[in-house]
Amino acid sequence: MRIGKILAAATGAALLLAGLAMDAVAEDGKKAGDFMVRGRMIGLLPDESSDVTVIGGKVSASNEWTGEVDFSYFITPNIAAELIAATTKHQMAVNGSSSGNVDLGDVWLLPPTLTLQYHFMPKGVFSPYVGAGVTYAVFYNENKAAGLRSVKYDDAWGYAFQAGFDYSLGSNWYFNADVKKIFLNTDVTVTTNAGTVVHADTDLDPWVVGIGLGYKF
Repeated sequence: MRIGKILAAATGAALLLAGLAMDAVAEDGKKAGDFMVRGRMIGLLPDESSDVTVIGGKVSASNEWTGEVDFSYFITPNIAAELIAATTKHQMAVNGSSSGNVDLGDVWLLPPTLTLQYHFMPKGVFSPYVGAGVTYAVFYNENKAAGLRSVKYDDAWGYAFQAGFDYSLGSNWYFNADVKKIFLNTDVTVTTNAGTVVHADTDLDPWVVGIGLGYKF
């Protein structure tokens, strides 16, 4: 429900801006060889599913907000490659297990993502785009909860889809809104102080929603 409201709001804003900018031209627009840097405030919202051995239940990861930076290079006016970098700290747990809700502690996630984008109206004030690409998730600085000997998260490859738009503010500045869906699986291995080993095959599959500003060089 929360994701639906976010997408509906983003779509409404995009349609409004499109109506205001139907015949406008954004300076010289986006062109081959341009380089754009964006800074966004993003929400990373996991959409988890998992298969937990021994105790059953479902792995959960907290929603988190952080800053993100991305770098885009325009191969043609319509086609750009974008590299996205951000890191977030998540509270982890197994909910609904035979042992009740089990706190796993927290872990940092670094999922650099590379996408190839298509920009529909590169010369317009309002310039929407879609993209697809790959991500590599690195888990680090695990902080296990009391009662656990260790918690290990496997680094993993995933893939991503995105949609967003840039809106020209003049002087090469752009307002940006962006939504990504990242499909990401990790194997979690938990060892208790008693020596019990629990494995969890976990799909994190987060939504990443953000707004920010960009500058085109």
